[in-house]
Amino acid sequence: MADEQIGAPRPRRRPLVGAQVRRLRTERGLTLAQVGERTGLNLGYLSQVETDKASPSLETLAALADAFEVPITWLLTGAAPPPHVVRWHERRTQGEPDGSRLEEVDGGYARGLRIIEGVLAPGAATDLMTDVGEEHHLVLEGRVRLRQGDFVAELGPGDYLVWDGCFPHMAENIGDTPSRMLIMTPGPTGIPLRPDGAGESGKR
Repeated sequence: MADEQIGAPRPRRRPLVGAQVRRLRTERGLTLAQVGERTGLNLGYLSQVETDKASPSLETLAALADAFEVPITWLLTGAAPPPHVVRWHERRTQGEPDGSRLEEVDGGYARGLRIIEGVLAPGAATDLMTDVGEEHHLVLEGRVRLRQGDFVAELGPGDYLVWDGCFPHMAENIGDTPSRMLIMTPGPTGIPLRPDGAGESGKR
């Protein structure tokens, strides 16, 4: 039997911690020698860590974190995934003729959460809908009636409600002005939004 062909291993990215170590040390007014005294680490080795010429072990990182009195994760911020910024005008939007709409606040980047801003015109109501898992609601403006089976709650600005979104529910604007509500559900599945609706987000 022919030998299996094993591809060359992909290069691994080495987390760089030198800049974070140096920043935390200087912010605390410590010299390398003082850090060495606190950690028991060699001065030359500490210098190599700060210049990323040495790759510290977890034990070394833990000792440095203790010396700076910070969580060990603070030394690894350089290896964190890049943050995402979603501008207001970039939100995907699903609009209705009466001015009601849903806007994707999180841009679809969140792995375990979906954040939607819902706007209902005065007197407007949604159809019955369901979602997976908990559904959180925070009213930002206006007055909203939320209904799930026999349960009914009227909410105003600052009021919050959470329920199991698996059961059919609906929302209705019971005020004289548009209502705005932040809705958070498990992600990334959730309310489908059209990617071509971003231009509608300016219609408030």
